[in-house]
Amino acid sequence: MTLSYPGGPLEGHLRLTGSKSIANRALLIQALTPGGFTINGLAAADDTVRMQRLLASEDETLDCGPAGTTYRFLTGYLCRRQGTQLLTGSQRMKERPIGILVDALRTLGADIEYAEKEGYPPLRIGYSALDKSDRVSIAADTSSQYISSLLMLAPTLPTGLKLTLEGEVVSLPYIKMTLALMGHFGIKHHWEGQTIVINPQVYQGRDFTVEADWSAASYYYSLAALADSSDLRIDGLFADSLQGDSVVHRLYEEFGVSTTFTDTGVHLTKPAGIQPPALFEHDFVECPDVAQTLMGTCAGLGVQGLYSGLQTLFIKETDRVKAMKTELGKVGVSLYKIPPHMTGKTGIRYFAQEGQADFAGGTPTFATYHDHRMAMALAPLALLHPVAIENPEVVEKSYPDFYRDLAGLGFTVE
Repeated sequence: MTLSYPGGPLEGHLRLTGSKSIANRALLIQALTPGGFTINGLAAADDTVRMQRLLASEDETLDCGPAGTTYRFLTGYLCRRQGTQLLTGSQRMKERPIGILVDALRTLGADIEYAEKEGYPPLRIGYSALDKSDRVSIAADTSSQYISSLLMLAPTLPTGLKLTLEGEVVSLPYIKMTLALMGHFGIKHHWEGQTIVINPQVYQGRDFTVEADWSAASYYYSLAALADSSDLRIDGLFADSLQGDSVVHRLYEEFGVSTTFTDTGVHLTKPAGIQPPALFEHDFVECPDVAQTLMGTCAGLGVQGLYSGLQTLFIKETDRVKAMKTELGKVGVSLYKIPPHMTGKTGIRYFAQEGQADFAGGTPTFATYHDHRMAMALAPLALLHPVAIENPEVVEKSYPDFYRDLAGLGFTVE
C-alpha cells in the first residue's frame, strides 16, 4: 500500500475507535460479573473481537493469535473456569514470555502446565479454587498486563489478594486504569506501600461506554505536528481519561500542537510558522505505546530524540526498538542505544535519535513486523513524501478504520 498527501493545511473531523486496552478489561470484568452488563462503543478491532469470542467459546483449544493482552488476561481467567483448556497463539506469541504470570498464579494454587517450551505459551490450564495463598509478589518492571490479569481476578478469589510489586513500577497508568475500571464496577482496593490489597468482593453490573483510544489519537497528533498548519477535530476522547497515553496532548505542545477539549472530544490546532524543538526528551515508562509515534514525528521534523523507559517495547509484537531502528534507517535517521558508561550510574537505558527523514532515494517501503503500531507510527511521514507500507492490514489488530480515516483527511491510499 502507498500513502501520499496532496499538500496544503491538514484539516478534518473524525471519530476514533474505542480503546482496545479499556475494552479488553471491560470484557473480562463483564465475564466475571454475575449477570454481566452492557458495553457500548466496542471497536471492531481484531483484539477486541477475539477477546469477545474466546470468552464466549466452549472449545478446549483457545487461540489468541498475536493478541498479547488477550493472552495474559485469559491466562488468569481460565484458572477459574471449569474444565481444562489449551491456550495458544501465533508463533510470535510463543516467543513472548509468560513465566512471571504463571509463577504468580501457581503461588495462588493454579493448575497450569507448559504445553511446549518452559516459560512460554502455549499453556494447559485447569480449574482451581486459587485458595492456596492470598499473597503474591511480582516484579514491578514486568508487563502491566500480568499485573492487571491478577488484579481483575482478585475480588473473585476466596480470600482476595495482596499483590506486592517488587522494584520500580513501570506502566503505572495501565495499573491505575485497571483499578479505576474495577472501581467503576464496585470493587474497592487500597495500597500498603507497594502492595495492592483487594478483599473478596462481587463485581456490580453497570452499563459502560468505552472511551476512544488515545494511542490511536497519537497518530493524528503526529500528523498535526508534521503539517505546516493543522486544524483537526477528533471525537470520543475524554479530558478525564483512564489512559496513560492521554499524555500525548501535553507531549505535542512541544511541537506547537494545541489541544482544546470539547463536548465531543478534542480540537487540535497548529498555526503556520511554528518551528520544532531542537531536542525532544522523554521517559516513556508510563506511556510506551506512543514511543514509536514520537520517533516518527522526530524523524519527519529532524528533531534530535533522547528516550528512556523503552524496556517493555522489546517484548511486544516485535522488538519495537530494533524494528524502528531498521525502518528509520531507510530514510537516513539513526536510532541507537547510548553506551552505559556514558549515562553515569543512573542504570537508565537511553536511546538517541538523530537525522531528518530524507526521501531522495524515492518512496521508502516500511516493513511492519506483524505490528500494528509500526504501520501507524510511520504512516504520518506520508504527509511529507509518499511512503509504502508492507502488510498494511496489521492495523486491524487495534484500529481497522485507520486508512479510511486517513483518506477522509485527504490522503491518497493506493
